This record gives sequence, C-alpha cells and structure tokens, in this order.
Amino acid sequence: MLVILQKENILSTKNICKQCLWANQTGKPRWREGKLACGHCLTEQKSHQPKIYECQMGFHLANIE
Repeated sequence: MLVILQKENILSTKNICKQCLWANQTGKPRWREGKLACGHCLTEQKSHQPKIYECQMGFHLANIE
C-alpha cells in the first residue's frame, strides 16, 4: 500500500492523488510492475526498509506492505 509522508503525518493517496495530473484514470498513483511510474525511488534496492519514492508533485510516498 502506498502512503504519503508529510513531516509527522501519514496521508492516504486517495486524498492527494485523485487531483494529480500524473495519476491514473481512477485517481491512484501510476503503479506498474512494482514500480511507481509517476515518480522515482529514493532508497536503495538492497535496503530492508520500505521503499521511499518522490512523485512528480514533490510528495514522498512509502510502499508499506
């Protein structure tokens, strides 16, 4: 599940991404084959921590399983 990180808050992508120009037709982040297509990964692949992404709009997202 992708969540948006803001200082001390965790936000749902439902509230933010539905108004984003890079979101898919249903208002969700573009997620393809395990990668965020509307942003880039900020963490190393070998890390055991959740992957952190930065979207085109500048938000930081975490992939929490």
